[in-house]
Amino acid sequence: MNGTHRHHLLQLVLSCRKITAQVTQPGTSTIIAMASSSEQEFLAKSRANLYRFPRSNNFWDSKTASRVGEKLGLRLRELGVDAVSIDAEEEISRPVHHRKRVLPLFDSVRRSGIIVDGTEQLNDVVPRD
Repeated sequence: MNGTHRHHLLQLVLSCRKITAQVTQPGTSTIIAMASSSEQEFLAKSRANLYRFPRSNNFWDSKTASRVGEKLGLRLRELGVDAVSIDAEEEISRPVHHRKRVLPLFDSVRRSGIIVDGTEQLNDVVPRD
């Protein structure tokens, strides 16, 4: 666990309209990779959610989070990053409904071959349905 890649920090920016995942360089706040539900691939679904009835306050779900994680994982692999870590305390402090929906993002990044340190604590806190 002493490789330099282990200290890349994976951070999530959540709002009711989108989810953004970004990975920053160790020691700086420079973003080296990013994926978001506001990218072209997600626009049609986002627009459909915007105009549906009854209205919803959430425009992304766990499937969207999972796809954002896949895209981020692929971009990290292209850059040669093999591991990232999360701030588990920050993720645990999120409301439960957000925590449930972001776990698939971390799973997708892991499935793409990237080690995600810190998610073990989340599995103890968030009950899976």
